[in-house]
Amino acid sequence: MRFMAIVKANNDSEAGVMPSEQLLTEMGKFNEELVKAGVMLAGEGLHPSSKGARVRFSGSKRTVIDGPFPETKELVAGFWLLQVKSKEEAIEWIKRCPNPMDGESEIELRQVFEAEDFGAEFTPELREQEQRLRAQTAAQQ
Repeated sequence: MRFMAIVKANNDSEAGVMPSEQLLTEMGKFNEELVKAGVMLAGEGLHPSSKGARVRFSGSKRTVIDGPFPETKELVAGFWLLQVKSKEEAIEWIKRCPNPMDGESEIELRQVFEAEDFGAEFTPELREQEQRLRAQTAAQQ
């Protein structure tokens, strides 16, 4: 199973305050543990929403909204993509993570959909297309 660990933003991350050398060192050690255990598929920090944009969909209409976005507690400051055996294992890994922010912070865990989760609607043709696209993406990296 794959889980996305979503690091919630705070006022400092939205203001572009960079992590301390100590936090970067601690996060580096944590990331090394994840990689050595074969758990980490990806992990990155994100620039503040002031450098981002949203695209709002309404039928065929597309509206671009430039950041920053007002609800800081609903924004994402970074993420990990983890490959684990269970939600409980994902939780145990994240409990070992250094606190990603000064003071209080929150990391949300969300399971990533797998092909089998979609049922009969995900036809053999669609599955083949998905596998082909994943292979192409991996080859490009």
